[in-house]
Amino acid sequence: MELRVLQYFLAVAKEQSISAAAQSLHLTQPTLSRQIKELEDELGRPLMIRGNRKITLTEDGMLLRRRAEEILDLVRRTEKEVMLSDETVSGDVYIGTGETDGVRQIAQTAKRLQERWPGVRFHIVSGDAVDVCERLDKGLLDFGVLLGDIDKMKYHYMELPMKDTWGVLMRRDSPLAEKAAVSPEDLRDKPLILSRQVDNKSGLYRWLGKEPEDLHTVATYNLIYNASLMVDEGMGYAFTLNKLVNTRGSNLCFRPLEPGFTLGMYLVWKKSQRFSKAAELFLEGLKEHLAGFGEVPRG
Repeated sequence: MELRVLQYFLAVAKEQSISAAAQSLHLTQPTLSRQIKELEDELGRPLMIRGNRKITLTEDGMLLRRRAEEILDLVRRTEKEVMLSDETVSGDVYIGTGETDGVRQIAQTAKRLQERWPGVRFHIVSGDAVDVCERLDKGLLDFGVLLGDIDKMKYHYMELPMKDTWGVLMRRDSPLAEKAAVSPEDLRDKPLILSRQVDNKSGLYRWLGKEPEDLHTVATYNLIYNASLMVDEGMGYAFTLNKLVNTRGSNLCFRPLEPGFTLGMYLVWKKSQRFSKAAELFLEGLKEHLAGFGEVPRG
């Protein structure tokens, strides 16, 4: 399977048309059709459904599109890194993270590095822990920011001094908004909106003291902004981390949990990871930036 053919395949998937893709690639339509047919023959699977008006991908085609995008992205990154000289301080740093105010410290470190080395670029990929670990394992990320428990045998890690505090996002006219903090008893009969990362093993369920099926869960989310809209429309109470939603001047407010429930934060990377110069500088810069928080343990 050639990289060139993967690029052809992605062009057809994007344009949903052989003729439009051929035009964008500066190829003849018969040449492109032949290349796609040879790719399907090589894989032994149909990748496209050729309709009268547009082309759609089969399930195998959708899988290949995801993998082809990852492969070509990794190739481009590798080419850039190899072409840089030892004296050149530039390049790309890829960081995967969930929604957390801890990213502010990442951003402050990135800004300081770019002030000294403008050629260093940062790419933040948002996702839950499963998404971040999958991209790390494939070599698509240099670092991941993970909350809570991590696999310390699988990754090198640096425990960050910041902590995230769980609480509940609610409307200001809710009876619970009058309280300084909310308890499990306050929420057990309330309509709840939960992050999709909260599973049966989550400490949040242990805090609530109930099994998932015994709770009144009305919705789940992976982006807190969307959850905040559901809260604003009166659907329920959203469990979230502090400082993710600016409630100032809005109909919403945040209340922490009582007893308190916090999550540790880790910067992780593959044990076999070979850093670019830019990634090395970021790691050292983050250590220096966080020195004011106290000792930063590393694994």
